[in-house]
Amino acid sequence: SRYLPESYDELLGDAARSARAAMRDGLRMLEVEFPPLGSNSSEYNAKGDDFIESNLVLALSFAGRLSDETGQTVRVVVPDFVELDRLEDEKRGTLETLQGRVSLGSLSEGGGLKANLQEAVFGKRGLASFWAGEGFKLDEARPDGGAAGAAVEEDIIVCINASAIELPDVRRYHEQFGQDKPFILFNLQLETLRADLGIIGFPPRSLHHEFFTRFRSVFFLRNRQYSKSVNVPPFLINYSGALFREYPGPWQVMLRQDDSSLVCVAEDDVRFTLAEAKYELMEAMGLRTEEKGSTMEFLRRGYKQGTWWEEAAGSEVEESSEWRS
Repeated sequence: SRYLPESYDELLGDAARSARAAMRDGLRMLEVEFPPLGSNSSEYNAKGDDFIESNLVLALSFAGRLSDETGQTVRVVVPDFVELDRLEDEKRGTLETLQGRVSLGSLSEGGGLKANLQEAVFGKRGLASFWAGEGFKLDEARPDGGAAGAAVEEDIIVCINASAIELPDVRRYHEQFGQDKPFILFNLQLETLRADLGIIGFPPRSLHHEFFTRFRSVFFLRNRQYSKSVNVPPFLINYSGALFREYPGPWQVMLRQDDSSLVCVAEDDVRFTLAEAKYELMEAMGLRTEEKGSTMEFLRRGYKQGTWWEEAAGSEVEESSEWRS
């Protein structure tokens, strides 16, 4: 009924326990989502070096906790070989403290001509081979040009920091390495990245319908900030809250109090759309003054009640409803 984590340490502990509970129940495609840069930051606008670095630190800590609780090894996967090479150097001390229970990998391990050319041109291993006179070698035995003998021995895969363009690489990596083990999307900001799908130059919307709908949100905390004008002082009322889920509990709409705690004002077994969450918060604040079903309510809410991915519920294009569960 009330949620107020005092630190990221507590937040990560809750996320790790939720993921473990879901894995015990046999779930293998999981999503963990919360603000990596603090409750008042705009995560998408901040998605640069600060976001990537903060998310990596949290992911390594999350992986360590998950390993402690399950006794299994975890592979944290970053987008490409270039990022992997940099982080293996910068985070060597952190990885050593995790004593081999947590390792780093790259989506580029999923193969493909682009991935191998990138490794050949920019990666340390590729340049070393080139200067040794070996040239840039691709595996001719595989039609996609993937790396020969690639394998993921770790028990759990945690995927972080992928952009919208790299979402197909997430799917390819899962198909090659994550079919028989837990595969966790960690702070991937899917609610933002989905909006780019279908735009020219970006992956098609079918990527969401066919693949990302299969992921169950086991720990989800997404902040919302709104304002509404009224005809009496103070004329503008600001209010905020969050869409929250902690597996195996239900989806909850939480209203933020003056002490920064989140208090539940609505809950459901089915994921709330963004519009539904907003209007639950408005009702809790006493700001839904229009009669339900009235013309004024329709004019305020508008014709569209959700995003394209939210409105696909029950349609044939959405191959799974797991992400709404």
